[in-house]
Amino acid sequence: MKTTLSNEHKNTLNLIADIGGTNIRIAQVTAKAEHADIDSMGIDISAIETYQCKRFTSLAKVLAHYIEVKALASYSINACFAIACPVDQDLISMTNLPWQFSQKELQQALKLNSLTFINDYTAIAMAIPLLSDNQKVKIGGGTSVAGKAISVCGPGTGLGVANLVPVSLSGKNQWHCISGEGGHIDFAAINDTEQQVMNFIQGFKKRVSYEQLLSGYGLEQVYQALLFINKGKEMATVNDKLAAKEITSKAINGSCELCQQTLTLFCNVLGSFAGNLALIMNSQGGVYIAGGIVPRFIDYLKASDFRARFEAKGRLSYITEQTPTYVITEEQPGLLGAAAYVLQK
Repeated sequence: MKTTLSNEHKNTLNLIADIGGTNIRIAQVTAKAEHADIDSMGIDISAIETYQCKRFTSLAKVLAHYIEVKALASYSINACFAIACPVDQDLISMTNLPWQFSQKELQQALKLNSLTFINDYTAIAMAIPLLSDNQKVKIGGGTSVAGKAISVCGPGTGLGVANLVPVSLSGKNQWHCISGEGGHIDFAAINDTEQQVMNFIQGFKKRVSYEQLLSGYGLEQVYQALLFINKGKEMATVNDKLAAKEITSKAINGSCELCQQTLTLFCNVLGSFAGNLALIMNSQGGVYIAGGIVPRFIDYLKASDFRARFEAKGRLSYITEQTPTYVITEEQPGLLGAAAYVLQK
């Protein structure tokens, strides 16, 4: 959905935001080379401000505050906002905030020339072609091929998945994001231990998806499963339960063998899942790992069988062997992706 208002006699400005449940980051963006392809034009993001959402009663209030403080009222503003919730309907209700608003009414209230909302994983995907070597870490071999499909998955609160495919419009190369619910596809156990973990989760879940293992609560479920398996029929007590952050911390510092087993299984399953994405999309541009979990233990991931499991695809292993894998280390890819989106549009 995109509406354009009159911008006669006004200078144009691009406004972007990354809207989370706790903070909202707002900035302005310009292209260094206006007619270049999005991944070669270069992007300048400036006037970045971070606000605590709880200090404002609505999204309109915080955006109006930024526009007033930065003296932008005289500009014709094209806006693109990344937000962690569905955006395919006019009415948006945020999950972790009491903010509910109409996209059309918000545009009219702020007198924006155009307004586009994109899902947070669309923003992360759009940011990938713009990442420098300092904003990502390569895991294992493979070489990315320019102009080929790119996939991204991100263990976090859930398991986000998105894909980028190259398109050409009016002779200009662009990227189109294909999002979906790939994190909810059926989990496939590779060995006996994973089968036992799957059986444990099936004891209280009707269906086991990859998200049931590859997420914050997934880590906790894997830990509980391995604890149950190691103890035989003796059930884990409440005191045995650990939060995802505790599991990763104890695994990294080597203070808990069971936590190490949990994190190792997590890394290995992530490798298999990422390899599946590479096969589905033939992601010769690379498969990227995003989210708030994996960047905490990149060295642990490298030492695991992540890459071996990524490549182990039978007679089609030649595809995954030549496909590179990366962990995104850029802390705020949402703004970068929103910038890419609005400039491309």
